[in-house]
Amino acid sequence: MNSARSAALAGVSVAVITVFAVSGCATAAEQSAPPASVAAGAPVLNANFADPDVVEVDGTYFAYATNDNNRNVQVASSTDLLDWEVLPDALPDLPSWVIPGKTWAPEVTKLDDDSFVMYFTATNFAPTLQCIGVATARDPAGPFTVQGDAMIICPEDEGGAIDASTVVIDDVLYLVWKNDGNCCDLDTWIQAATLSDDGLSVTGDPIRMLKQTEDWEGNLIEAPTIVSRGSGLVMLYSANSYGDDRYAVGAASAASINGPWVKERVPILSTEGSGGLYRGPGGQDLVFGPNGKDYLVFHGWDKDYTYRGLHVAEAEWHADIPRVLIPE
Repeated sequence: MNSARSAALAGVSVAVITVFAVSGCATAAEQSAPPASVAAGAPVLNANFADPDVVEVDGTYFAYATNDNNRNVQVASSTDLLDWEVLPDALPDLPSWVIPGKTWAPEVTKLDDDSFVMYFTATNFAPTLQCIGVATARDPAGPFTVQGDAMIICPEDEGGAIDASTVVIDDVLYLVWKNDGNCCDLDTWIQAATLSDDGLSVTGDPIRMLKQTEDWEGNLIEAPTIVSRGSGLVMLYSANSYGDDRYAVGAASAASINGPWVKERVPILSTEGSGGLYRGPGGQDLVFGPNGKDYLVFHGWDKDYTYRGLHVAEAEWHADIPRVLIPE
């Protein structure tokens, strides 16, 4: 999530994620709303585009996703969150210390100098674990260039690290991630640490915030997204097995990044909770739309569970915690 997004959401009460069906005649305002032209439950990008992260730059949205289509990091652009153009590989070259083939869950952030930094998950050579690297570019479409000669987060005793995101709190940039404990029968902690001004290195000790505790989460939580809400913070995260209907989006809140974090006991978006409208939804991000509304962006499986398409659903803020409403 881009740092400007965090600032834009500050002071707004927390969302109710609402899925709208299209029926009857629409007003001009309704016609301009991005999801209104998409049938309920249909992806806006009907291709394998998992773990999306979205950054808005001068009226254009750039969505980044896990490797596929012969690209290490997929990227697509849109001006309305509805029609997307797939672009060339955002990270075409990997360094020698990365094992190619598993470049996952990219996060792109715009810095104060108008440059862009990407945090990506890839398989490290030594130790051979999934870990988080960093790359930079002057253009949000890339190409991004990997920086340094090693991963910036790679805790061997915790199973590695994946699913980076960023958040700005009191003008301080944080990196947020999950240790990949489910690889080796360890807990999966959502953690955060401060970053240098250039975003290229971690400057603080990790803060452990949440781990898997609820029955619906199975043996893991991951894909954290943190946003500021007035005087507090809200975290959205994904949990359980990404490959089937058990995958879902959860939420937690806290007064500060140090916690304590209080979880919602049930998912805010799930296969069952959406009546099958979305299948295994997750990898979520929050985006401020061109019509002044907020949107949840996430992936979901097709009906045959062969690929995960890109979905966009309008978000309304209510009662300090996300609640999912499904059309009848």
